[in-house]
Amino acid sequence: MLPFNPDSVLDLSLLGVERAPVAPCAAEDEVVLLFDRCAPSLLRYVASFGLSAEETEDIVQEVFLALFRHLRLDRSRRNLKGWLFQVAHNLALKQRKRIQRRATAPWNETAHWHADPAPNPEARLVQHERRRRLKPVLQALPARDRHCLILRAEGLRYRDIAATLGMSLGAVAKSLTRSITRLVNADRG
Repeated sequence: MLPFNPDSVLDLSLLGVERAPVAPCAAEDEVVLLFDRCAPSLLRYVASFGLSAEETEDIVQEVFLALFRHLRLDRSRRNLKGWLFQVAHNLALKQRKRIQRRATAPWNETAHWHADPAPNPEARLVQHERRRRLKPVLQALPARDRHCLILRAEGLRYRDIAATLGMSLGAVAKSLTRSITRLVNADRG
């Protein structure tokens, strides 16, 4: 399969636009495309529930199997990225509840001890200090620059940002460069 070039095709399903029914092969292609785009974000999100790496990967795999079934049944393609995160959220909650039930079972004293995946106190302090340093810089950006940065962080392409905010591509590029430079400089201290 050829690598996906995000600038060559506008995937309207991610923007909530309905499409014509998808044949099995097309459904498979759409799942692969969404997997390439969303799997890393889904893995990070599911891992935030405190699950092991193996459990996290299993859940993300289940999410994409559910997506394949969803598309094969010709169900709504509106906001598939949001749909993926909702399914992942629900599956992660179920898995966490299963783990908690197993942990409180009387016959299971210490059978499944896992290292705490949460950052240690030092890492949390570093993250807190970084957020404290960058938040005022982000808030001080002009509204248009801030909106460009937020839309880009959400994964929108330059042309989509330009269309959303009524700007030229060049203006979007300059705005993002300016905003990122300010954040990088503030992050360096």
